[in-house]
Amino acid sequence: MATPRSKSTRRRWKESEARSVLEAAQESGLTLSAFAAREGFAAHRLYFWKRRLEQAGKDSSSPVAFLELRGSASATAEVVLRSGRVLRVSESIDAGTLQRLVDALEQERPC
Repeated sequence: MATPRSKSTRRRWKESEARSVLEAAQESGLTLSAFAAREGFAAHRLYFWKRRLEQAGKDSSSPVAFLELRGSASATAEVVLRSGRVLRVSESIDAGTLQRLVDALEQERPC
């Protein structure tokens, strides 16, 4: 298997290298920990890259889109977030403020 050098090397991986190693790990049928041990990698490195690539996929797959609301009967607008939460804001909210609010609410937080 053509993978980055193992445990003796401290060099940082490029994204393409991490994808290659994670693909090989998946094809092996082993857990990431078992695969890391077999190949001489630090398990935390594989978990880090797995999370990083999964998060990058989430961020790019569903960009937040905004619609301009005009002539609404109410003074509030509803924004449905990817998580299913509904955010009710004043139509006059500043776009930058709304973006920061949506970004903060969309972050995954551990339980």
